[in-house]
Amino acid sequence: MGRRDNHHDMDSEADEITSLVGREVYSNNGVFVGEVEDVRLDLDTEVVNGLALSELNPQLFADTETGKKGVIVPYRWVRAVGDVVLINDIVERYESPDEDTEVAV
Repeated sequence: MGRRDNHHDMDSEADEITSLVGREVYSNNGVFVGEVEDVRLDLDTEVVNGLALSELNPQLFADTETGKKGVIVPYRWVRAVGDVVLINDIVERYESPDEDTEVAV
């Protein structure tokens, strides 16, 4: 598949951001976490501040309410972006369903 170069400069950042959508997300120890459904932007700085994940790994989120509606991963957890997105190992951070507010930064 070729690169979409029909509109350069102005949109290249936006293209890069939207190209994250649909990528699979793995923790840095190789566990599938979910798929990027949307990208959260800080509108003031126009910086990505989170990734909204869906298609979550049922084994990771089986016991939490969070997993039923998707999760927001703070962008600072992202370790690497390539064919897949690697994030810090987060499993232990989702133990309690009360943490929705904590993860939705």
